[in-house]
Amino acid sequence: MSVNSPRIANVQDAAQIVLNTIRRPVIMVGADGCISYANADAEDFFRSSAAVLARSTLEKLIPFGSPLLTLVDQVRERLTPVNEYRVDVSSPRLGIEKIVDLYAAPVPEFPGSVVVMFQERSMADKIDRQMTHRGAARSVTGLAAMLAHEIKNPLSGIRGAAQLLELSASDEDRALTRLITDETDRIVALVDRMEVFSDERPIDRYPVNIHVVLDHVKAIARNGFASRIKILEDYDPSLPPVYANRDQLIQVFLNLVKNAAEAIGSDPLGEIGLSTAFKPGIRVSVPGTSDRVSLPLEFCVYDNGPGVSEDIQPILFDPFITTKPNGSGLGLALVAKIVGEHGGIVECDSTPRGTTFRVLMPAWKEDRA
Repeated sequence: MSVNSPRIANVQDAAQIVLNTIRRPVIMVGADGCISYANADAEDFFRSSAAVLARSTLEKLIPFGSPLLTLVDQVRERLTPVNEYRVDVSSPRLGIEKIVDLYAAPVPEFPGSVVVMFQERSMADKIDRQMTHRGAARSVTGLAAMLAHEIKNPLSGIRGAAQLLELSASDEDRALTRLITDETDRIVALVDRMEVFSDERPIDRYPVNIHVVLDHVKAIARNGFASRIKILEDYDPSLPPVYANRDQLIQVFLNLVKNAAEAIGSDPLGEIGLSTAFKPGIRVSVPGTSDRVSLPLEFCVYDNGPGVSEDIQPILFDPFITTKPNGSGLGLALVAKIVGEHGGIVECDSTPRGTTFRVLMPAWKEDRA
């Protein structure tokens, strides 16, 4: 026993160092409700030392009725990991604006114990990103309706006049009339794209096989804009159908894959990854209510391009935000609008080594029929 003791101590020391290196608060809640472990970030988060936390139960440290308590009980009962997005744990002790994502998992070696990891978010972040940036497209909705009426009709007149002038124009002037018609057509195409945002008709939703959708998108990409890029798949074949509109899902993932291809550019080592997974513990709150909706289906589009700059990431899904020389900045805003109208979430994680767009969607249930 004495021979093995130093090794065990070293392993424990190494575990402590690793957990303190993780820039997220991590705690372990024992079967008695006390905090049996807290890393350095958890001490900062709870504004108490690990020794003080060890003498406290979780109920004393967080607001009364917090979803975190229910989450811990749920993990103990089901013995499976659970994610909870955007949970408000604000209190005088922790701070007046404490919005966190939670990941909780059971610890088989310590029956009844649950490890909880916190990822802090600001209140502004919660408001802006709740339920897929649903407000991202609203600012352009009224503008789209106005443009369709006030701009497209005059543009038709301008284009017609340019075509008439072309009939009697010299070769030099004919180049100018063609420029007028080409630019007019470009503006009309942009307005047509914006009109999508003003479409408030109910979505025709039904059970959709996401792998059929992704295969269709992949075929389009391989025969067009991503013909020289390697496309990888990591699918969960046991996924239930997604409750959605097939055509709109194709539009969503076609936009995301095209974005990925443009980020990679001409890099011969560029790769695009498509993945699907079942995440039963992911739930988000519905704005204006206390309800929490389950979004167990996770679909990801990954690329190994240079990533999105940090100053763009917070507003990436807003209309007219683009880093492309000829981009309109409407593609990701449309993605956010469509996913949001399906009751889902779209998020972006980006580093200089690559970007992942993650779409969380509800599954089809028989009682919806």
